[in-house]
Amino acid sequence: MSRLLYSLLFYLAMPLVWLRLFWRARRQPEYLQQLGERHGFYASRPPRPLLWLHAVSVGETRAAAPLIDSLLRAYPRHNVLLTHMTPTGRATGQELVVRHPGRLTQAYLPYDLPDACGRFLDHFQPELGLLMETEVWPNLIEAARRRKLPMALINARLSERSQRGYARLPSLIGPALASLSAVVAQTAADVERLQRIGARQVNVCGNLKFDVTPAPAMLEQGSRWRQALAARPVWLAASTREGEEALILDALTEIDIPDLLLLLVPRHPQRFAEVAELIGHRRLAFCRRSREELPNRNTQVWLGDSMGEMVAYYALADLALIGGTLLPFGGQNLIEAAACGCPVLLGPHCFNFAEASADAIACGAARAVPDAGAAALAARDLLLHPQALLAMRTAAATFSQAHRGATARTMALIEQLLVKVASTTHETHPSCQ
Repeated sequence: MSRLLYSLLFYLAMPLVWLRLFWRARRQPEYLQQLGERHGFYASRPPRPLLWLHAVSVGETRAAAPLIDSLLRAYPRHNVLLTHMTPTGRATGQELVVRHPGRLTQAYLPYDLPDACGRFLDHFQPELGLLMETEVWPNLIEAARRRKLPMALINARLSERSQRGYARLPSLIGPALASLSAVVAQTAADVERLQRIGARQVNVCGNLKFDVTPAPAMLEQGSRWRQALAARPVWLAASTREGEEALILDALTEIDIPDLLLLLVPRHPQRFAEVAELIGHRRLAFCRRSREELPNRNTQVWLGDSMGEMVAYYALADLALIGGTLLPFGGQNLIEAAACGCPVLLGPHCFNFAEASADAIACGAARAVPDAGAAALAARDLLLHPQALLAMRTAAATFSQAHRGATARTMALIEQLLVKVASTTHETHPSCQ
């Protein structure tokens, strides 16, 4: 597929895109806010020079936090423009706005249409563009190339499944990747897969998520919950996806521990009510975090229907099952759990974090299970053997510390790109003699 055909199909599909947007807004009204930004229309622009970083949603925004802190510290003359595609990503980014008042601006990245991308770049005029993880947008990258704006794909990851998908579009994806000034990959396997579909100048810098420091306030919150629950064992199902909650709730009966509390935290807030109904239909005694309800001695399930408190949940839990791994979603981030010293169970579908998952299993910070029933049996075994659980907890903390440093390595490459920008600007606009 050529970029011209891709653009034509994208324009033709826009009515469907808008229908999907309105459909999602039924559960999350924030999708109908700042609609003009999704087509490249913005109200204002910060006065300082801009470094632009795109983090599509919650996970990417959290991973970007240490890098944003480093950028603003290293380049005091610059502001950072942080773009997203989802309201939850934008809400998560608000924490960074508060942390850096007056130096961080948020906006939605427009849809990948040539005119919208052009308006976005002409309005903000950033000096450097950084795309997080797997955000390869052909029209956006082409618009940047025409404006001689250096672009880099950072913290890049590419599963085998995604590589096969991209490989079907060589005339579209290949030129886009080749136009990037740099690609900073998480692992050597990611480098190999990215190069197969056209990436050049690929470096390995590790995973930025390992450099994210758990918020002390959230760790304290988890500690307070732990004190309130006394000695009750807590099994956390973290960031679960569609279909997984039913499997976990049905498997809960396999754990014959009378005081066990299941802490169930769905990945997406628009599904909180749906999951509450699932629990209610099984006639399990439950309470909801959103109602400021703490479990009592009869509570079997605590529904974590809140945003931004995952660190507190990990700090509370004795053991966590990582969502997205029981069914073929590819898995959610296990790194945050390890940073909190929380041991994890992983289902068979970990392709989004394949190397990190394999490393965690190899060092004893995680255990692999084939299905929800096996996860329940593994949880029972570990919760009944505190020494084995403590060994996993120690291994999780060690695993987290051993993989830190991606931010510094990424910053070194960004510095090289900005030096090139400065030298090019000087050659184009030499000072008067």
